[in-house]
Amino acid sequence: MRHPLSWLIWAGCAAILALTVRQPLYLILVALATWLVHLGVARSSLMAGSWRALLKLGLLIWVLTIPFNALMIHQGRTVLLRLPAAWPLVGGAITLEAVLAGIVSGLALWTLLFVFATFNLAVDATQLLRLAPPFLYQAGIVTSIALTFIPQMLTSAREIREAQRIRGHRFRGWRDALPLVIPLLTTAFERAVQLAESMDARGLSGEVTGLSPRRLARMQVLMVLSLLLFLIGMLVRIFAPEWAALGLALIAVAALMILSSFYRLGRHVRRSRYRRERWGAGDSLIALCSLAALAGVLWLRHSDPARLVYSPYTAGLLPDFSLALGLWLALLAVPGLVALAEPPGEAAT
Repeated sequence: MRHPLSWLIWAGCAAILALTVRQPLYLILVALATWLVHLGVARSSLMAGSWRALLKLGLLIWVLTIPFNALMIHQGRTVLLRLPAAWPLVGGAITLEAVLAGIVSGLALWTLLFVFATFNLAVDATQLLRLAPPFLYQAGIVTSIALTFIPQMLTSAREIREAQRIRGHRFRGWRDALPLVIPLLTTAFERAVQLAESMDARGLSGEVTGLSPRRLARMQVLMVLSLLLFLIGMLVRIFAPEWAALGLALIAVAALMILSSFYRLGRHVRRSRYRRERWGAGDSLIALCSLAALAGVLWLRHSDPARLVYSPYTAGLLPDFSLALGLWLALLAVPGLVALAEPPGEAAT
């Protein structure tokens, strides 16, 4: 079982690359690397089917973005067809360049969703909660519930639909979905509440000790004042450039006040740990390869940013490809090889 921090590093690097790169060939490489990691971690995860259903929904959204982009953006030299100019918004030329731009945008969004789904298969929600700083113990529970809500809801939808079919219900249209929606929402919220209660009962969320209600209230007021001071500093820098130094000083003071409040609050949070994760050689390999891929692409973005961007409106229809950059992106697939080399019981949590 790999350390959750190594998977967090991989997911962060892959997500940054999916958001940074706007060239379809490189995005396909990121998606293929994520697919290999997905194969490795999905072998031992019970939620793999639920996330696959979400990925199929992402594919549907991707398909819908292509005609939407083509209908809204009437630019490009290769005209496929023309709609009447009198039609609002959609009237005009439908170009091949607009279709390709929609494909690239949808591919970037779907790749980001794929990275998110793979990360949630590799790391359990309780592990993420342990990684959260002590002062974010309440936000950690909310985040854990949010991450598990969608896959649990998809699993419940499949179970309820099968039960309704056994009872003789037939889904012929959206009007027949009422017997599915109400039990689905009820079951999803019940499971979310049960998860929160179980985490709190096991001491995973944290508990504030040694602070009186008055001291806790003063600390919360100080946090609010720090955020207001930070906002004032930002406004001064934006709307009063001649006072930029004062705005920067206010931002620095506010940041120090916020960090000080977080540190003092974290010292009073007590958390229980049943078992501590160990960092192994495989975790180091995952982290180093992920950071190397990110560093290589960011260096290229600084030296030659045009190579990471593809615009069918200004460039040719076929994008260029750099073998060196492709090899850098291929490093994202190394965690998948590490996961596949492990026994199925240890590949994922």
